[in-house]
Amino acid sequence: MNDRAAPPATSDVGGTLAPAEPPSLLKLASTFNGIALASFGGGLSAWSREIVVTRRGWLTEAEFLSAMMLCRLLPGANQVNVAVFVGARMRGALGALAAVLGLITVPFGIILLLIAFAAQQETPAIRHVMAGLTAAGVALTLSMVWHTGRKSLTSAVPLGLAALTAILSGVVRAPLWVTLLLLGSAGIAWAWRRGLPAAG
Repeated sequence: MNDRAAPPATSDVGGTLAPAEPPSLLKLASTFNGIALASFGGGLSAWSREIVVTRRGWLTEAEFLSAMMLCRLLPGANQVNVAVFVGARMRGALGALAAVLGLITVPFGIILLLIAFAAQQETPAIRHVMAGLTAAGVALTLSMVWHTGRKSLTSAVPLGLAALTAILSGVVRAPLWVTLLLLGSAGIAWAWRRGLPAAG
């Protein structure tokens, strides 16, 4: 079985061209390591979009949004799933492994060091640093919502589904499976009908 995926097609993404050749395994690992380190305190999804879509051009905006939604529905950590998706898309099974290792290895070591350090003494400085990074992470997440919303919420139906999702999840506090069953089914049906050829 060939672990190397087919090279992605060259396309215009955010003003830059997606690479005609897939990145190396080392490049995948270092890129996802950079995403993980840049998003300490929050905003991992936003940093993933910034790097994968805007800077690297490995996925289009629509592809990244679809991947994010799929990864949120699957079991496991969302960003690990994203790393698997992107790595496999670029370089097959080995690419998925490289992306996941890049995402988790260094942060895992840093967390172990922080736990060991915090066990010895109070560290208010670390709490202040993390609070500041959390604020930046929230801002990046809102930025991602804004950019992806401009691409996908382009008519009344997507806007209505997004609003109903926010109400069910944030106000009614409905279980995720209920929200997906009701609104996910409606969204799939709407997208399916849009893709059908006009009758007559």
